[in-house]
Amino acid sequence: MRSMGGEQVTEAVAGAVTVLRTAVDRDWDRVKAGRLDWSCRRTAEHMAEALLRYAGGLAGRAERRLPLTFGIAKDVGNDAALDILQTTCALLVAAIRTTPREVRAFHPYPFRSANREGFAAMGVTEVVLHTHDIAEGLGLAYAPPAELCEDLLMRLFPHVRPGPEPWPTLLWATGRGDLPGREPVTEWRWSNNLVVPTERLTLQGVTPAAATDLRMGGTGGFEWLDGEPFEGTREAAGMLVKAYEAGVHRPEWGVFALVRREDGRAVGSMGFHGAPDEEGRAEVGYDLVEGARGHGYATEALRSLAAWALARDDVGTLFATVERANIPSQGVVTRAGFTRVSEDEETYAYALHR
Repeated sequence: MRSMGGEQVTEAVAGAVTVLRTAVDRDWDRVKAGRLDWSCRRTAEHMAEALLRYAGGLAGRAERRLPLTFGIAKDVGNDAALDILQTTCALLVAAIRTTPREVRAFHPYPFRSANREGFAAMGVTEVVLHTHDIAEGLGLAYAPPAELCEDLLMRLFPHVRPGPEPWPTLLWATGRGDLPGREPVTEWRWSNNLVVPTERLTLQGVTPAAATDLRMGGTGGFEWLDGEPFEGTREAAGMLVKAYEAGVHRPEWGVFALVRREDGRAVGSMGFHGAPDEEGRAEVGYDLVEGARGHGYATEALRSLAAWALARDDVGTLFATVERANIPSQGVVTRAGFTRVSEDEETYAYALHR
């Protein structure tokens, strides 16, 4: 799976600087940046500030928003402002490359944290979108690589149905353009993956990018205890990808990799078959790699995920369907507080109410 990291941040900034250096002799303070209320100069300053803030938050393992102030002196030319952008890019790249995969730092939306891939993706998004804004204001042609835009959509915009081309889709999703057959976007947010902690595990939301790789036989970017996930994880990843492609995927109601805190290895997956229905019912499923079974991981994960779900206003009941022959799985749901509510020739149905 193509990763999202320092290489992509560097690529985005290099492309931005190449385009914007062709107009450094213009008065950026007097030109509005595309549809923004900011000037081109203020927008360039914001790009550098965003990369610096992300670098500081990630490197410092921040637990709250950093009270960081940033500014570029008014007497500094546009050319030097781009040099500063490249410097803050280098700082973010260094922070990404020296931060372990499992580390998360504060970011407010939507789930209060992001890992190094999330910060890399947010940095790239800031750069490509605001370079577009400046270029539009200055009348310059600009378009980042399609593969880079597709990566951003699959990691930060999992709720957005893919369009014919990634760059126009990203512009539409962020209120900067139109797509045939879709209403204009007036408000938007990106979405880092949700993480639900337990005593020994973290349940890490699987992005469409990771799910695509899992469906194709890859690791999804995780280090699996047995070298690869169990078959059920790949099937669940395929369902996630189909939902994403249809535009109905909701990341908090998708698939979670169960990752051990002690060594960062994934031991299984757990997730929902979709968002809650109108009556507040959602179905959950799970599996473990063979080497992780018998240690209580599934029970621990199910208890935490169920508690998270039932604490929401839109969920009243969780369901699980277990084959009659799967005695260990029946034990998992029972220990997690579910009770048997029905049965047929092949399966038992269990429920847990708020």
